Amino acid sequence: MARILGISGSLRRDSHNTSLLRAAAETAGPDVELELYDDLKEVPPYDEHGELHPPAASVARLNAAVANADAVLFATPEYNASIPGHLKNAIDWISRPVATNVLRNKPVLVVGASTGAFGAAWAQAELRKVLAALGARVVGVELPVPRAHTRFEEGELSDEEIRAGLAKAVAALAEKIRQREHAKVVA
Repeated sequence: MARILGISGSLRRDSHNTSLLRAAAETAGPDVELELYDDLKEVPPYDEHGELHPPAASVARLNAAVANADAVLFATPEYNASIPGHLKNAIDWISRPVATNVLRNKPVLVVGASTGAFGAAWAQAELRKVLAALGARVVGVELPVPRAHTRFEEGELSDEEIRAGLAKAVAALAEKIRQREHAKVVA
């Protein structure tokens, strides 16, 4: 069973990106378990001092959640044409130590929803760049969800075209997990 950790870059209670992750869990195949990480709000601002002393419990939980997952699915909104600050902050924490961070060689997928016309495309591109720089294995599937407020009804994804694209994206991530596991066995 492939274990995927879903991290929403939005802290908003009725977030379209969190709803997108819930839809991803629904579209995932029977061999995929997608768990939502919901403690991003608890992660304190990054402080290099935390690298030298035990990090906050919320940082340790985040690191453990990423380490225990076979892959990570990020769903990000776009704030000022980029990644939300709190999401970048969390990634800064889990990127340490750089050489052995929990994202290194881990398959990751980035999707995003926004109420604008471009579906958080710039934020997704920025997040892919950051994740690749950390050594994550970024799946090259793009899924922008523009005008998200028209694609969800009461928190449920109602757009079948987006749902189909999401299912394909999650399947591509699951395939990347299988390839990684196969490479481990062969090596």
